[in-house]
Amino acid sequence: MNIAQALPLAEQGILHYLDEALQAGRIDGQLYQIARDNTYSALEKWLNDPKIDELSPAAKPAILAAIAAQRWEDVVNAFRQEVRFGTGGIRGMMAFDRDSIVRMKQDGLDAPILKGSNTINNIVILKTSAAVAKFGKDKGLEKIVLGYDSRVRGFDFAAAAAQVFLHYGYTVYFFDAPCPYPEVTYAIPALKADMGILISASHNDYRYNGYKLSCANGSQFDPIERDVIYEHYVKSATTADIHLCPFDQAADGKLFFLGGETPEENFDYAGKEQNLINMHARHLDHIKTFLLTENLAAQQETKPLEIGYCAFHGAGNVAVPRLLKETGYKRIWTITKNGLNECDGLFPQFEYRAGLEQQPDPGDMRAAHIAVESFKDDHPNKFDDLDILIGTDPDADRCGVVVRVPEEQRFLYEGREWTLLSADDLWTLVLWYRMQRQSDAAENKFVTLSHTTSDSVTRIAQQNGIGVVKTWVGFANLAAATAEIWNGHYRDYTEVVDGRHLPDSAKGKDLGNLCDPVIFQCYGMDNGKRSVNIAAMEQSNGFSILGGPPPDDRSLGQGGHVRDKDGTFAAFLVAEIAAWAKEQGTTLYRLIDEKIYPEVGLFVAGYQADPMDGEYPGIEGDRLKKAILRRALGLLQEALAGDLEFAGLPVKSACVYRTGKYDGIYPPTSDFEFPDEGLRFFFDDEKLSHLTIRPSGTGNSLRFHTQLYREKEQLGDLVKSKYELHFLTRQLFKDLRDKLKAPEWLLFLK
Repeated sequence: MNIAQALPLAEQGILHYLDEALQAGRIDGQLYQIARDNTYSALEKWLNDPKIDELSPAAKPAILAAIAAQRWEDVVNAFRQEVRFGTGGIRGMMAFDRDSIVRMKQDGLDAPILKGSNTINNIVILKTSAAVAKFGKDKGLEKIVLGYDSRVRGFDFAAAAAQVFLHYGYTVYFFDAPCPYPEVTYAIPALKADMGILISASHNDYRYNGYKLSCANGSQFDPIERDVIYEHYVKSATTADIHLCPFDQAADGKLFFLGGETPEENFDYAGKEQNLINMHARHLDHIKTFLLTENLAAQQETKPLEIGYCAFHGAGNVAVPRLLKETGYKRIWTITKNGLNECDGLFPQFEYRAGLEQQPDPGDMRAAHIAVESFKDDHPNKFDDLDILIGTDPDADRCGVVVRVPEEQRFLYEGREWTLLSADDLWTLVLWYRMQRQSDAAENKFVTLSHTTSDSVTRIAQQNGIGVVKTWVGFANLAAATAEIWNGHYRDYTEVVDGRHLPDSAKGKDLGNLCDPVIFQCYGMDNGKRSVNIAAMEQSNGFSILGGPPPDDRSLGQGGHVRDKDGTFAAFLVAEIAAWAKEQGTTLYRLIDEKIYPEVGLFVAGYQADPMDGEYPGIEGDRLKKAILRRALGLLQEALAGDLEFAGLPVKSACVYRTGKYDGIYPPTSDFEFPDEGLRFFFDDEKLSHLTIRPSGTGNSLRFHTQLYREKEQLGDLVKSKYELHFLTRQLFKDLRDKLKAPEWLLFLK
């Protein structure tokens, strides 16, 4: 079949699929119209673009094969839109099935698989890179850092992007091995580069990849500049903008490599080995400045901490053990069983189960189970000796920690001898520990956390004289809100409008029904006098310390770490606490029970995703997400009428958090406005116990969060209180799912 034959068949097939899906109720009218307007025109544009033959000779034959096979749903999902461009760049599926990903791993970027404007592929990566390069040149930018993690063909994607930037005259700093995202975000300001890119999809399953874009200080671009990049460059970019300069043709002084002290074996430096920069050592030296135990190395000689580590097939496999060893830890047991310490983008230990692809997420109890069982296979008779077991995701920006459970509390965990600490408890403990060990005054300090992160952090901060800034979800918001504080743009919240707390900077502005775009709430900020961030954290296992106001907009905060989350850094901080606890004759688990709960009360946070892994598939999944959100908005109306309860708990108040950041993707209609930061139902007047339904804006999935609280004066038997609140959390999720009437195949509980 040639293009002339394929196009009319495709036009007819696409329209038939969309019409039938609309009539059957599998997509809604808005999605139907968007797909009808875009799919065929994008497909036609690709098939008639001669540059694609040069860039990816197998692309068009694969598209024609899909048309001949009448794979209309796949064709629609491949072309119905451009890959969504967000604050952190782009992320999406490389292909819709495992066979295609395996084929790409075997054959390279030009494997004969279905590609389109809505998949992550070499053409999309090259075109996006050309757009970003042109934006940078117009802004006078000259230097860029590029890295990749363990994703399938991650090196090839990164190298292709690097060749685009070399053509546009940039000085390129390219990692010579899979690297953690945090090392990229550190290298950018350390080298005084202007931008950075990591080829990664973080913790998503093997079908996904992405293009994580950072600005000169290592944070994600702020929303205003992000919109400029998208509206004025990405949207108008074409394949004609794509030009490549191979590594071996790079001009002198234009291509440098980032790695260790010596060149990596089997890596082609294009004859520029002399341009290798030891970034690993610089990153390590920087992180070690945050150590609070001066004699840790000597301490490890007498009472060594037993550390297990699982890389989950990711780029932390070398970085995390190296950091821990350099810090002085002697006994690190790395999990090599089942290839978990190998950079393998197929993530073979995360199987296809029940129609869903499991994610290599260190904050997932199922991932913890894989790590524990693999450790026991790998190191027989050693598990009982472990103090902690640390896990990081493929780009090592998330950190999860498994700890031993006291025998008398194992019934809380179905008899297991171990549990995965929630990020909420973990970050509260990190904050508590650092406040105990640091002697300088608290008067100028504050913490930043997302609004779905536990109020245990807020309480522990307030009780120790630390200010609190709450933001919307995502580390980009944590960094942006912290920068707002540094810049003196926000003080305490002093006004409440329609249930929305507004900062001083928003007073008098017509936000309509929208919340402030960055900040959710502030407490104890002393009218802007606080300026040193001592912790930035989110429920999804991300942490950093951002420090004080930077000397310029190209630097880290004074005394701070990177401006995005860092799982390697979190592993370092947690290991120090575990070592200190062991010296004190206790454990992380006991510290939380004995130091945190008695001080702030018992906060039990719950989290579930829907679907449990990945997303509702394709355009039909987009409709499903919106349909469930409509039901959630119906529950909101019941709550406002005083006629709603969950698991026997009456809802006392409720609200919608909406910033409008995804209105370009989901244009508001008379009966539906996308609630991008979620709906929250409160069970008490103090608003410390609540349930939140939050949608993803760039993927077809939902997030459910709960927080239940019991005052310290009411705890009594702590273990009994834990049991009661954990049991109630499970009941809340069950009742919520029943009320939302999710399809049976989505009803998975963690």
